[in-house]
Amino acid sequence: MTGAGQRANDAWEALLSAHAVLMKQFAAEDIWAELSMREYDVLYTLSKCDEPVRIGELTRHVLLSQPALSRLVHRLASQGMIDCQPDPADGRSVLVSLTDAGRALQRQVGRRHARSVARVLTAALDRGDLRRLETISRTLARHAAVVNNENEDPNS
Repeated sequence: MTGAGQRANDAWEALLSAHAVLMKQFAAEDIWAELSMREYDVLYTLSKCDEPVRIGELTRHVLLSQPALSRLVHRLASQGMIDCQPDPADGRSVLVSLTDAGRALQRQVGRRHARSVARVLTAALDRGDLRRLETISRTLARHAAVVNNENEDPNS
């Protein structure tokens, strides 16, 4: 493997290790009484959407398979956190959005989680490090989104 290839793999391994350690730390905190982290992830993702979205769109932003995400969405709907409506453009699809209760719970848990993230990251990184981490992360996400869009089957 070339020097650049090895460096890329080392960076990827470091990123995954940091993610795993931080996620375990965040999961162990006493802020998840009302929701699991996966449920929060779905509510958070929906909070960023201006209009109802198909479950398939959520799979692009949540690390769950479509069947697992569908079960989670329906569980959150049964708890009154998410509203599910047939897609008028395609009766086979479902559009999902936050209910007022779901939005309120997402904000409540989100404030606690945001304080936790800020505490952990600012203890380890200075402002310049945080800025670079954000820039690198956004660059990787944008590039991956472009590549994924290029590889999508327009007939699916």
